[in-house]
Amino acid sequence: MTALSHQCLKPRGALYGLWIAALVIAAVAGLYCAYTMEHAGHHITGMTNRVVWGLPHVFAVSLIVAASGALNAASMASVFNVSIYKPYSRCSVALAISLLIGGVMVLVLDLGRPDRLIVAVTHFNFRSVFSWNVFLYTGFLLLCIVYLWFLCERRYQHQIKRIGLAALVWRIMLTTGTGCIFGFLVGRNSLDSALLAPMFIVLSLVTGTAALALCLLAIARSQQNPLPVATVRSLSTLMIWFVAALGYFAIVHHLTNLYVAEHAASERLVLGGSMAALFWIGFVTVGLAGPLLLLMKNLIADTDADYKTQKRRLQFASAAALIGGASLVYVIIIGSQVSAQRLFPGKTVLASSFGDVGNASYQPSLWEWGLGFGGVAVGLLIFQLLLRLFPFTADRQHS
Repeated sequence: MTALSHQCLKPRGALYGLWIAALVIAAVAGLYCAYTMEHAGHHITGMTNRVVWGLPHVFAVSLIVAASGALNAASMASVFNVSIYKPYSRCSVALAISLLIGGVMVLVLDLGRPDRLIVAVTHFNFRSVFSWNVFLYTGFLLLCIVYLWFLCERRYQHQIKRIGLAALVWRIMLTTGTGCIFGFLVGRNSLDSALLAPMFIVLSLVTGTAALALCLLAIARSQQNPLPVATVRSLSTLMIWFVAALGYFAIVHHLTNLYVAEHAASERLVLGGSMAALFWIGFVTVGLAGPLLLLMKNLIADTDADYKTQKRRLQFASAAALIGGASLVYVIIIGSQVSAQRLFPGKTVLASSFGDVGNASYQPSLWEWGLGFGGVAVGLLIFQLLLRLFPFTADRQHS
């Protein structure tokens, strides 16, 4: 066992410079896209009166949910005393902060009136789940900042478990609140389900662990100090359980919707309509089956044999899990809006123009893609900056 110390991460080289330049360009492009949409109006996007939450909301929700799950390593080390994750606690909290800021930025810029943000955060309707999330997001950010402070100060080491437990409870509340945004929408036939809250919690565990694994692998490569085999296998085990749990909740959710007659039309859209390809290929095949097959091979493989292959499997499985998670969020958010609404249950509507007859179409514009990727770039830039300015990366790994 080697002594645990931390350092600032200051990689050099042409590839690192290109990486930072690409993130800066993507972030600036995202801000320009937001500026253009605000001044020209949402008619330049693919959004309509029926699809009011477009692709940027998919990016925002995916980032916010992943931010909650990125805290997994810190929670495992502080609350559950899993020593293998202690070197990565600071990095885990820093990633959670960065992803949350990136996601909230996209959310605020996509609402159309970012100049009225002060009004939104000072006037609350506590019967609205949106008002709850203002407190959940800001509270999570403040808790993570205090968490990092305690992790870096030796005099507060005896308080780490308490702040870690508070952060764990708060992150569960945050993802529950995010799931309830959609689960409480009784006007959308494919939503209106309490199962969305636990499904979003599990989704956060999958995408957050995947994002953290990719970041740890990239950091280890820049330090020329590979992750220990035990860490790779432990992350693989966690991912298997989380992905399997997500698949279980997705199955229960869709079986429930198939059982309820009023949700049948929206389920046909997801399982066999315009959303079917994204659901079956993006989520089920890439996001569930792919990671499970890759990671099961890691656990079956000999512990010390072919370490590079095990690391590569974890890398591909994590990337696939992120794609699958984003696909699921797209199906939930966009699929619920393009499907026809039941405004008059039990009645036959002969003619209508209010979105209750037929499925709508939605094609995201370049401006929406730019804003979404801009938020991802901002989150990664903040993460790079935190690692460069503060000693958040372990320079000696536990063996």
